[in-house]
Amino acid sequence: MSGREAVAKARRIVVKAGSSSLTTPQGTIDVNRVDALVDVLAARRGEGTEIVFVSSGAIAAGLGPLGLTRRPPDLATQQAAASVGQGLLFARYTSSFARYALTVGQVLLTADDMMRRSHHRNAQRTLAQLLAMGVLPIVNENDTVATDEIRFGDNDRLAALVAHLIRADALVLLSDVDALYTGDPRRPGSRRVDEVRGPDDLRDVELGGSGRVGTGGMVTKVEAARIAGIPVVLTNAASAARALSGDQVGTLFHPAEGRRMSTRNLWLAHATTGQGRVMLDPGAIEAVVRRRKSLLPAGVTGVEGDFAAGDPVDLCDTAGTVVARGLVNYDASEIPELMGRSTRWLARELGAEYEREIIHRDHLVILR
Repeated sequence: MSGREAVAKARRIVVKAGSSSLTTPQGTIDVNRVDALVDVLAARRGEGTEIVFVSSGAIAAGLGPLGLTRRPPDLATQQAAASVGQGLLFARYTSSFARYALTVGQVLLTADDMMRRSHHRNAQRTLAQLLAMGVLPIVNENDTVATDEIRFGDNDRLAALVAHLIRADALVLLSDVDALYTGDPRRPGSRRVDEVRGPDDLRDVELGGSGRVGTGGMVTKVEAARIAGIPVVLTNAASAARALSGDQVGTLFHPAEGRRMSTRNLWLAHATTGQGRVMLDPGAIEAVVRRRKSLLPAGVTGVEGDFAAGDPVDLCDTAGTVVARGLVNYDASEIPELMGRSTRWLARELGAEYEREIIHRDHLVILR
């Protein structure tokens, strides 16, 4: 089955729309655009497809009511705009989907919800239950409480993570451009990229920065496509219906060959931030990275940061390069006493509870 056909036949799909696809340049909700997009999603939902809609636009929708002409640079005002805009945006969706007798549910997430395993599982259960009850979930970043995560990636990376969370069959990213181009599409000589099968297809692509009201750019969309592990179509909102039908629109990103990364490993690799660093000797690098073994105390040469047992930490080689990430079994303060010791020695000298790995291989993902 081709990638386009897989999108057309997907039984569970994530669709993400950016701020520029939902709001006017003046910072208000574009009712016509919202209704047109809802028409498309409702039609696909009517065919029996389960849909999760990831919507940007809360901050952008709050600009006009607050008398702002552009996205504010400071966090507090961004949060205020999100607080005003999120309610307006969801009310519009509720009204628009009601035309098709469809019930929608609001799910607000932060990067922290993806980083903490318990929150991650809660989000997974909530989305699964909403879908089971026939509700169309609308997901957005909870910008009103997010801190550094406010630049989560214009929801592109969030959409890819949600796709893994619900085991979606396809992902459609709707932007303000109709496809990926090698450069600014307004610039002479920029070439449209119809399909991406691997890094070679991106060799001539210049990835630009963010737009006026959003926070993402092509770089976040390419990153989302890379981590999604399923067919991804990038196009504009006007082409949403054709994209969902499997037509030759936008740019199709084929999933990488090989086994799809588990949700747990994807969560570790892309939804967590290392809370500290553990330095490894060459022998430990060989065992962890190449032979996929657990990290034992004998291979640890140093520790940086203040973390607790259960936190994600980065594993670094002798040059300080991050090579893996995992959930650590010890507090940062405990590790110096364990470094260079065998688990047998530690059990004999400190007690049986110390006869365990620094990080078990089941809780570890290779990043390089």
